[in-house]
Amino acid sequence: MKMSFKEFTVSLKLPYIGEVSGKWAPDESEQKAAWEMYVELVTRISVVSLGPDEGLVSEALASLHSLFDITRSILRSYGPNVARPKIEHTYSFGYLAVVVLNGALRPLLAKWHPLLTDWESKKPDDKSAVEWERAWKDKQGKDLNLALRQELSQVQSALVQYANLLAEVADIPSLIIEQVEDAGERER
Repeated sequence: MKMSFKEFTVSLKLPYIGEVSGKWAPDESEQKAAWEMYVELVTRISVVSLGPDEGLVSEALASLHSLFDITRSILRSYGPNVARPKIEHTYSFGYLAVVVLNGALRPLLAKWHPLLTDWESKKPDDKSAVEWERAWKDKQGKDLNLALRQELSQVQSALVQYANLLAEVADIPSLIIEQVEDAGERER
């Protein structure tokens, strides 16, 4: 007897590799893995905009980097079954998880982490981490803090798409809180 799986439409626009689109027909183990991954995504900077005067990009990169270990742990926990498509020519949780890591996170981290680490190593004692990070410019005067924040925003947009797909598969409403641009809007 052939099992019936609900199909979900996948449409992820990943900043470094382009669009990943198709179908995903997850089983119960993939649904549980999707929930675990979703919780990790929505409880960190991965799906929350980092404004120009908010936080440290070094902490945002560290949070994104931790998604590699978390994803590996989820994949190991659920075993190879979550990497096998349940219907021919569809995606699996394992495939999507790895393509997000390697197609969105890895390029961002591989480019920016060494540059930021080098900059941080030159911080004078009389500057705070926030001051030093916000003063980060290249030899031509380009604001590298802003450039990284812009690329981070593109990756976060892709991670929001991924998180929304995972929420749909986990059969839950989105837990992503939309940020209000105007502080006056929050008071209404």
